[in-house]
Amino acid sequence: MARIHPAWVVASVAFVALIGAAGFRAAPGVLIVPLEAEFGWSRSVLSAAVSVNLVLFGLTAPFAAALMDRFGLRRVTASALVLVAVGSGATVWMTASWQLVLCWGVLIGLGTGSMALVFAASVAQRWFVRRRGLVVGILTAGSATGQLIFLPLMAWLADSYGWRLATLVITAAALSVVPLVLLLLRDKPSDLGVRAYGAEDTDDLEPTPAPPELAMEPGVAQLSSAGIPRAGPARVAIEALRDAVRTRPFWALAVGFAICGASTNGIIGTHFIPAAHDHGMTTTTAAGLLAVVGVFDIVGTIFSGWLTDRFDPRLLLGAYYLLRGASLAVLPALLTDTVEPSVLVFVIFYGLDWVATVPPTIALCRSLYGDRGTIVFGWVFASHQIGAAIAATAAGVVRDVTGTYTLTWLSAGGLCVVAAVLSLRVSRTRVST
Repeated sequence: MARIHPAWVVASVAFVALIGAAGFRAAPGVLIVPLEAEFGWSRSVLSAAVSVNLVLFGLTAPFAAALMDRFGLRRVTASALVLVAVGSGATVWMTASWQLVLCWGVLIGLGTGSMALVFAASVAQRWFVRRRGLVVGILTAGSATGQLIFLPLMAWLADSYGWRLATLVITAAALSVVPLVLLLLRDKPSDLGVRAYGAEDTDDLEPTPAPPELAMEPGVAQLSSAGIPRAGPARVAIEALRDAVRTRPFWALAVGFAICGASTNGIIGTHFIPAAHDHGMTTTTAAGLLAVVGVFDIVGTIFSGWLTDRFDPRLLLGAYYLLRGASLAVLPALLTDTVEPSVLVFVIFYGLDWVATVPPTIALCRSLYGDRGTIVFGWVFASHQIGAAIAATAAGVVRDVTGTYTLTWLSAGGLCVVAAVLSLRVSRTRVST
């Protein structure tokens, strides 16, 4: 019987850890209406708390990637899960909106940011030479799986027992994964005396470095021969950003990913349930629809990883953004107080496209920026969350001012077309300063 390569064990633990940290990703949409009813806070105030979370979630990512290089996957991941648990658990005692910002925004933002998509990229980069795209797709789907698990449960708990019990479930889920991470997650293949999955050179215990023609491009920061940063984590992250901003591909990827964040976490993830509620749909039903998005997100993201291993990532990104824009443009005409077939079609389609953009974006960062591709992707991901934060707040303001989300849906659809154009113009072979 063939022995399972340790890389797949690490990937499995990472998948479970991402599920454990995904509880809060499902929380805002479910809890906005109950918090609004209990405390009288406006959608704008509640959206602002979510925006702080999204910004810190993104800005923490590149530093987390550098911290993982310095202190290892296991320590950073376990610490992040504890921080998520503390932030979530503390919300049961809050009485003022600033406390919501502190718990939802700062504590959970820092915790989830330390386990953002750079975690998936780091695992794939360290442990896999072959099947990297597929692994990134599977790990990215971990958050979707968490959403699938938590959304219906949290909606039911919030309706039946109150929002406080729902937040305590998030706390318990995050803490329950910590022992598994400490026991089974390993930082790199050499810790176990094995090669990365797919490495062909028996003397190579770590993933292969970037191709020489890319590693020597101007504007691409270099690491030591062992692939370990010579400077501290913060300096490494800042230097990676300094070098990347001098290149055109970085800006194309960053702006495109900002639009990606605006059209997913920013408006759908945060406001789909409140928007459906505005049309007379129950919170539980709307949460169920968003959970279906999570189901098909798993399929779409894994399939996107498989496609990324075989096709030009730029073409994939262009197609994903165009299709997403078209679906957002028709959403205002679909929402009603009942679940119509057209809404189900939207949910399925949007789920397939939700984070399908991640594997090709990581592949482009890796091919353009070599060993620092993961940290550069961390900064690209930061732009994703900044875009999500701006969209979350803007959507709340639009709802308060106009009484509907129609302008939000249409604007996001138009921006997705811009993202498609930018993605198609990214160069894969040269990084110019």
